[in-house]
Formats: sequence, structure tokens, C-alpha cells
Amino acid sequence: MAHPMRWRLVEELHFAGPATATELAERVGESPANCSWHLRQLAKYGFVEEAPGGRGRQRPWQIVVRRYEVDEEDPHAAIAGRALGEMIYAREFEAMRIAWDALPFEPPEWQRALFTNQAFAWCTAEELDDIGQQIVALQLKYLHRVDDPASRPKGARPIRFLAWGIPARPYQKPAAEPSGKSSNPPPERSE
Repeated sequence: MAHPMRWRLVEELHFAGPATATELAERVGESPANCSWHLRQLAKYGFVEEAPGGRGRQRPWQIVVRRYEVDEEDPHAAIAGRALGEMIYAREFEAMRIAWDALPFEPPEWQRALFTNQAFAWCTAEELDDIGQQIVALQLKYLHRVDDPASRPKGARPIRFLAWGIPARPYQKPAAEPSGKSSNPPPERSE
């Protein structure tokens, strides 16, 4: 999944719905054979599937809508997950740059609706987890619209969401002296 071409195909299926390898090839600028091979690899791991109504080269593919999580306990999965994340975040930042450049040309209601947010806060791990779950819950309310075009209200457009909650500074293990005592001096007393 971390291959940029595969992610591009997944995006096209998300945004435009079922398509054949030939149709996707035209959209992404690759050969139909290359797209077909990548689609078969995506299908092998459950990211896409054959859509009804086609045969052979006229076989359309569709996205499999589900939530994916990486097993961080498995070192191979963790490495693959990080590679996928790096590729996705690079694509998302590029999409954000393009959206900002195009913002003056959007209708006024879309200019007002587009948002970005940046904040600093002090949270416990439990609070951060809660915030993340709330954000995911908000996004999941609209996930069914990916593969159910009839559920999309008039004027709906595909929207990209990216959120993260990360420590502002990585955890620093306190340094210890060879004797096992902390190298931090005791607090000074005022008399």
C-alpha cells in the first residue's frame, strides 16, 4: 500500500467511484497493464475488489471501505506502517498546498468552509486518546458516502481530513548517574 501508484489508484477510486484499469490509467498517467497489476496487488490485501458488472479488461474495480490500523507490536508491520504514513502525509501536504493555491477561485461558501487548525495543549495520554477517538468518530459519520453515492447530499465534494496529536517534544528519559542517582540537582531552598 505504501507504493505511491497504489495510493493514487485508491484515491481515484475513493473520489470517482468504480473504474476499470484502463480508465484509471488515463487519470493517473500510467499504462493499463501497470494499473491492472497494482489493482491486483491491492485486491490481494483487501484494499480494493472487483465491482459488479464487468468482465476481463472491462472489469471495474471499487474501493473496500473500512478502517485500517497497523499492529505496532509487529516490527515488520510497524515499518510498513511508517513507510505508508510518510507517503500519505507527503501527499496530503501537497494536496493542502494545492487547495490553498486554489482557494481564491473557490465559491465563497467553500472559501469559508475550508479550515485548518493548529493548537498546543497539555494533555494526559488518556485525554489525547479521547480527542483522537472523537475526531475519528466525527469522520466516520461520513465514511458511508464513499461507496454510497446516493447518500451524498447535493453539493457534496470529496474532502481530505488529516489530524494528529503528537507530543510537542519527544519523551526524554531522565539521565542517571552511574550510581543510579539522578543527575538532576536537588531543588534550591530559599531561607
